[in-house]
Amino acid sequence: MNITIKLRVKKEIDRDSELKVLKLKGTLITKGFTEIIHIQDENEDFYVNTFSTYRVLEKEAENYIVDYISANNLTNIVTLLKV
Repeated sequence: MNITIKLRVKKEIDRDSELKVLKLKGTLITKGFTEIIHIQDENEDFYVNTFSTYRVLEKEAENYIVDYISANNLTNIVTLLKV
């Protein structure tokens, strides 16, 4: 069964942070956690990025995201949301 993972991403960010966010999303795809990431407006300040993954990959994907956010100083830009 698939599980949905959601990320809240700040809209107004600098170019360097934007590249880091794009790399995160690209890596989620290349590592096989998902095939597509859906983006929608949450409000005027944030996007919500949503993707589905297999339940067996859920913790691995979440751990990767949390580690990536921390390692790339994105804590004020990207937040992993609990569904």
